[in-house]
Amino acid sequence: MAAVSVDSAFPRSPRGTVKLARALVASVAFFCFVASRSRGAYTALAGLEAAITALFFLLYLLQLDKKLGWLCWPLADIFNSVISALFLLVVCLFAVIIKTNDGTLAGGVLGLVLLVLCVVDAVLLSRKISLGQPTGRNTPAK
Repeated sequence: MAAVSVDSAFPRSPRGTVKLARALVASVAFFCFVASRSRGAYTALAGLEAAITALFFLLYLLQLDKKLGWLCWPLADIFNSVISALFLLVVCLFAVIIKTNDGTLAGGVLGLVLLVLCVVDAVLLSRKISLGQPTGRNTPAK
């Protein structure tokens, strides 16, 4: 079995910091929704967002994206960020507008903060992807 290498600089990088912030804010929003006994959609969205973001963080931390090269992981991460942002926009706006109690309102506001973090993450990741362009040091000079 091959040893897994850890990228110790990733948590301190801008992308790593945004991933950690997304996971933390999603977890806090999840606990706000659970504590307020909110509807299942609010709780499920926040919980899944925390879990998926943590899995992407581990993927990059353990450099599994390089070992599993059959998928363009940054592109999959961008799709995750954009789709999460769309779901968060709809669900958290409902949570803020309906505000059945203070926990739902707090979770909705945190969800909107999470929406901004998703957009920031998508922008940071889009800078990393170069579709159709050669990458690396061995590219010919123009």
